[in-house]
Amino acid sequence: MVIKMRKELIDRINFLANKKKTVGLTEEELKEQEKLRNEYREEFKKNFISQVSNLRVVHSVEENSINEIKALAIDEIDNANSGHPGIVLGAAPIMYAIFNNELNAYNKDPNWINRDRFVLSSGHASSLLYAFLHVCDYGVTMDDLRNFRKLGSLTPGHPEYKHTLGVDATSGPLGQGIAMAVGMALAEKKLANMFNKDDIKLIDHYTYVMCGDGDLQEGISQEAISMAGNLNLNKLIVLYDSNSVTLDGPLSNSNAENALLRFKAAGFNTMECDDDYNNITACIELAKKSDKPTIIEVKTIIGKGSVNEGTCKVHGSCLDKEDIASLKEKLNVSKEAFNVSDITYNDFASNFIARGKVKYEEWQTLLNEYSKKYPEEYNLFNKALNRELDLNNLENYNCELNAKSATRNVSGKLLNIVTKDNPFIIGGSADVASSVKTSLSHSTHINRDSFEGQTINYGIREFAMGAINNGIALHGGLISFGGTFFVFSDYLKPALRLSSLMGLNNFMLFSHDSVAVGEDGPTHQPIEQLAALRSLPNYTCIRPCNEEETKYAYMYTLNATNPTCIILTRQDLLTLHKSKYEDFAKGAYYVISNDNSEYSIIATGSEVNLAIEVANKLKEDNISVNVISMPMMDVFDKQDEEYRNYILKSGHDRIITLEMLSTYGWGKYGKYNFGIDEFGKSGKASAVIESFGFDTNSMYEKIKNIIK
Repeated sequence: MVIKMRKELIDRINFLANKKKTVGLTEEELKEQEKLRNEYREEFKKNFISQVSNLRVVHSVEENSINEIKALAIDEIDNANSGHPGIVLGAAPIMYAIFNNELNAYNKDPNWINRDRFVLSSGHASSLLYAFLHVCDYGVTMDDLRNFRKLGSLTPGHPEYKHTLGVDATSGPLGQGIAMAVGMALAEKKLANMFNKDDIKLIDHYTYVMCGDGDLQEGISQEAISMAGNLNLNKLIVLYDSNSVTLDGPLSNSNAENALLRFKAAGFNTMECDDDYNNITACIELAKKSDKPTIIEVKTIIGKGSVNEGTCKVHGSCLDKEDIASLKEKLNVSKEAFNVSDITYNDFASNFIARGKVKYEEWQTLLNEYSKKYPEEYNLFNKALNRELDLNNLENYNCELNAKSATRNVSGKLLNIVTKDNPFIIGGSADVASSVKTSLSHSTHINRDSFEGQTINYGIREFAMGAINNGIALHGGLISFGGTFFVFSDYLKPALRLSSLMGLNNFMLFSHDSVAVGEDGPTHQPIEQLAALRSLPNYTCIRPCNEEETKYAYMYTLNATNPTCIILTRQDLLTLHKSKYEDFAKGAYYVISNDNSEYSIIATGSEVNLAIEVANKLKEDNISVNVISMPMMDVFDKQDEEYRNYILKSGHDRIITLEMLSTYGWGKYGKYNFGIDEFGKSGKASAVIESFGFDTNSMYEKIKNIIK
């Protein structure tokens, strides 16, 4: 059924839209444009009613769209024989209210910087999101929907950023979507502070996140909402699909708290409504007027319309054929699978798509005006969007031979240099700025009253810090970093995993990199953490050995296309050798190389100096060994075979590795691997190091015994 509108009405709307894009509209013409749009919508509805009068039950346009989208998502799940129908049937009105009534985004430019963001924290509702992306014309075809959850499809089991157009964040690990949305809302406020003028608001949008009971039970959600409330991120709107059911049964089995009171305590504006799309829309409109972040608790019924509605049985199990047939009859939609009427397509064309096009074109006009009025800010804006970094002062930073400094202190100096030269780099630490050296001398702290600075006080919220940094990076226009003690990387590893999966360009600074932490003892001494992070695909761990390698670590990180971490010492290290960035950037290079050396020592971080000292001591015995620094294991592994063979020319049986951490993973390079495969000890750093045999004399004796 194709709905035909009066040609003169559409022509006039198009005329006004084109005029607004080029020269602007008078106040009278603006009023006329709004009047014509309303007339368009009313005529659309009249046409709809006349065309569906032969149906058993007459729904509104909106109800018809919601029901057809429900059926479409159920067809995806049924065809895949896998998925989560419960949330589809319960939460469809929420997403309809967001997408068709409120969300400002442009399907022809999915990465438009000033679009509203939508994060599906309840990533198991992916079939529902794909159905909306289909009717919103994001390039998700019916064939893509038929291939839901199939290998290589554009519609994987959980939404994946960069894989499917219109997906603003990879989600599925519950709770992280909320925190990433907080990061996006933070980024919006920061960029607005940087670039908006009294007469032109270049950055002005909302961030929506849909979550469920499971998201709110994860601890990260509390960390994130506490941050959002403290920073008063009033353009963050949380839609809570509240169905009181979890996978194992009623929510009351595991949780009895009042969610709205919890959010209110964190500084949120709170609302509650039923699952009527009109009421949800009205709540969103009120939320937009609030001076606080908002949560809207929408009381839904999981699996609504299914024979198992309201129970955990419908959470993650496909509906049977009889149930689907009965459901479609209740919804008054076509019994045919993967069927969407022109009514629904036109509904989204006249609302989401048309609204997005107008908003996008209005913004392009604003951008053009901005470029003429504020050329300096416009230039910085483009640099921020395109990640055009000024690294001249970093590259010219002088590192002297025999200079002595903890790499965390060097990192602090370099971080101040690059953030001052590039004001779109922002970040902070989990309440350890003085220890990890993330304080910025040139910058104030971001707070609820001012987003002028570049420093974020994350508090003791490591996991939220990692996920919020992901949200900042996802937003675009900013580069984000975080910092904490290396042993506490365990607290935020799931966020690092998502960062790697999404291929983001953010970075972490981890200090106190070994048992050299000393008196704080085994609870604060990392052992297995580096092996764990090295195992992450698409994640680069950099462990520099001196001031110069720390400089190179920053150069590599800021030019990388994947997430990285820089692992830093608390203890001072001497710069015992000079190197070239080109060698460092290959992941491993020779510090000492002799043609007649039969053995090689590979080391990282502080142990490179240990290897040099041992090599010099062995030289006194007329024993020659090569020393190799390997600051980036994964980068070295990706080099061509010729270079890898050149570095590993001694052969596996004559390679010795040194690292004051777990030996896990080192066996692929050498036969003799010296590390620490037990928890640390409390005591003076030098005493702890010596107890593990990582002093010069002990290591000299061990290696000499191998070689002789």
